[in-house]
Amino acid sequence: MILHLEDFVLFPYNSYICIVKYIRNFCIIAHIDHGKSTLADRLLEVTHTIAERDYGDQVLDDMDLERERGITIKSHAIQMDFPYQGQNYVLNLIDTPGHVDFSYEVSRAIAACEGALLVIDATQGIQAQTISNLYLAIDHNLTIIPVLNKIDMDNAMIEEVKDQIVDLLGCKHDEIIEASAKMGLGIDRILEDIVNKVPPPTGDPNAPLQGLIFDSVFNSYRGIIAYFRIMNGTIRKGDHVKFVNTGADYHADEIGILRLRPEPRDVIAAGDVGYIISGIKASKEVQVGDTFTHVDRPCDKAIEGFTDVKPMVFAGIYPIDADDYEILRDSLDKLRLNDASLSYEPESSAALGFGFRCGFLGLLHMEIVQERLDREFNMDVITTVPNVSYKVYTTKGEILEVHNPSGLPVITTIDHIEEPYILANIITRSEYVGSIMTLCIGKRGVLKNQVYLTTDRIEITVELPLGEIVFDFYDKLKSISKGYASFDYHISGHQQADLIKLDILLNGDSVDALSTLLHRDNAYEFGRKFCLKLKEYIPRQQYDVAIQAAIGAKIIARETVKAVRKDVTAKCYGGDITRKRKLLEKQKKGKKRMRQIGNVEVPQKAFLAVLKLD
Repeated sequence: MILHLEDFVLFPYNSYICIVKYIRNFCIIAHIDHGKSTLADRLLEVTHTIAERDYGDQVLDDMDLERERGITIKSHAIQMDFPYQGQNYVLNLIDTPGHVDFSYEVSRAIAACEGALLVIDATQGIQAQTISNLYLAIDHNLTIIPVLNKIDMDNAMIEEVKDQIVDLLGCKHDEIIEASAKMGLGIDRILEDIVNKVPPPTGDPNAPLQGLIFDSVFNSYRGIIAYFRIMNGTIRKGDHVKFVNTGADYHADEIGILRLRPEPRDVIAAGDVGYIISGIKASKEVQVGDTFTHVDRPCDKAIEGFTDVKPMVFAGIYPIDADDYEILRDSLDKLRLNDASLSYEPESSAALGFGFRCGFLGLLHMEIVQERLDREFNMDVITTVPNVSYKVYTTKGEILEVHNPSGLPVITTIDHIEEPYILANIITRSEYVGSIMTLCIGKRGVLKNQVYLTTDRIEITVELPLGEIVFDFYDKLKSISKGYASFDYHISGHQQADLIKLDILLNGDSVDALSTLLHRDNAYEFGRKFCLKLKEYIPRQQYDVAIQAAIGAKIIARETVKAVRKDVTAKCYGGDITRKRKLLEKQKKGKKRMRQIGNVEVPQKAFLAVLKLD
């Protein structure tokens, strides 16, 4: 083998000379529950990256939350060594999430790679998120290696799913790797195809340093640890580096590669993936998608980073104890380092005090953020009713973006309101088409297209208002299709809609945190169900609590939580009826006075009651 000088980066690396052409950067993409994490486990075992004592399921999923739910929430990077044909190859793997709510994690992983393993479940075939992730990879010119997983299952449709993959990718049948991550079948061929098909990274180790930050995490002892991929140049321990977008400069106290546990190195060069610790304490000084370079020999331009993520769902997060406001701010700052798709800004509520208006990619994302705040930062929070962002056109010609019903201007100044619409792709078996269409039409959906992928699988394209799918659409879709339907969507624009603000009143006082914007046709049904649901959650008081749903000054629904009543007449044994009446009148006055000064505590469950109206 003839080696050229430009192939080498001249520094010791794992006791051998690292050659750029022997590095492979790849990620694993797939629909949720198609076996990505299990495949990553087998790759780590076969390459002996993890010791025998560390073997287990979901090795890369280091959050308890990921293991409990059996899903990947965060992308995880790890480096493997693979000896092949007398040469040691360095494989940098990034395992990605599969749920639509974490698609931003996938886009960041793809930006740091040259190849992707497209994993498809032989028992389910191609799903909506499979196609979505594939298009993301193709847009970044990644080499796609198709892997047909779970071939050992009794209900595997190997030939049928292979035909689907051929139609989707235009590849040949023999290019599709048949594998079973659980049984360890096909793992060797996957590693060989990664080496033979995925191109080595491009980049000049001698050029000015140009590194892309694709993730970061906060460590209580070391500060912020940033994960990077070097596009050009070389970084050495102790180098003076700066972040291009923020302008902050630091010394690289420690650099290294990402194994199961971080391993320090003295030098990392173009094409490789690693981490940098510089003692950064302020979370605002590290941004995902930023470029870092040397202070004394900077690169000409920043790398084109990631597009800013557009939140789909908005909800208020408030501390249960008002004194914890600053602690909640710090917790959100640290969480955003590890979850760049989370956005937030301060807001206040008459009912809940000071908190933050947060933007999420979906309801699961919102649930995970709330759970992580509780587990990782010990923060007890109240989450308000989630809603989407609307465009409000005023009579003065202004355009306002409203994330919160309380931010709606006075009704007389509103010309019209536009709501966001999505194009949803639903892939399902043909026998469930009728039920799914009924669901979509009930959510004000319009059928745009339907295509038969095979004789019994169909892809339906529907235009839907985003506000209609926020709450229970995905759960209902899974329920009526017996789990066979898959769902993916993207924003298609805004359309004018007849929207009104629905207020919830407790004893005549509006609770702004429970207000919601919704279509006029759904208001009466929604208000009635919401009042019934709140009646279950609001605890009984010493006086009657009136729960009302109102549009403006008009009450459209009412429920009453009856008072906890003490039997004050129990001590009356016979005698004149006026004795009993006197006692009852005295009780009545006391309850009236209590109602005037009493506060109704609204429990956390009541704020999320809207999600479980059915």
